[in-house]
Amino acid sequence: MDVNFPEKWDENYQRGTDGWDLGRPTPLFQQLLLRQDLPPGRIIVLGAGRGHDAREFARYGFQVTAVDFSSRAIQEMHRLASPDAPVEILQHDIFMLPESFNQSFDYVLEYTCFCAIDPTRHAAYADLVARLLKLGGMYIDLAFPLDGRKGGPPFAVTIKEILDLFQARDFKLISREKSAQSIPRRRDAEELLLFQKMAREANHNR
Repeated sequence: MDVNFPEKWDENYQRGTDGWDLGRPTPLFQQLLLRQDLPPGRIIVLGAGRGHDAREFARYGFQVTAVDFSSRAIQEMHRLASPDAPVEILQHDIFMLPESFNQSFDYVLEYTCFCAIDPTRHAAYADLVARLLKLGGMYIDLAFPLDGRKGGPPFAVTIKEILDLFQARDFKLISREKSAQSIPRRRDAEELLLFQKMAREANHNR
């Protein structure tokens, strides 16, 4: 089934072939939150799935919007909702998010969303992130899978592609790191990248 339609992902949830789901918050994001490098703000989680990461950021005081177009994912997020981790849950195609969201987020969080979309839409995805973020906002990207696999999903990604996409849209790479906190089967296939959305003239004159 086509990755561009929610029915494909509904079926994965129904059949239990949802291998992207760790069943808990992503360890690298937990490490990032524990370091307190990021002041709480408004964050949107794209392709949020069951919402484990969305709820974790909410526990640290972030105002969280979690988006997925799969009805099964939305049901799961509502089922797992917790009063100590309030999350706005939105069923929506990320490429059709309303204009009212433009430049209204301090952070965009991504893990296993970019690699799940049709690779021909990667440029449109980067445009989406650019329009959602405020000037000075941050794109938190746990890039996966960096293993050169054929086919998908998940479709293989490369650091070069990600850097080219976002630097072309006036994002500055703030940091990149691999971590022992990655789960063992993904340890050599993912890397955490933090980008900041810059003013065009500031980025071109640095």
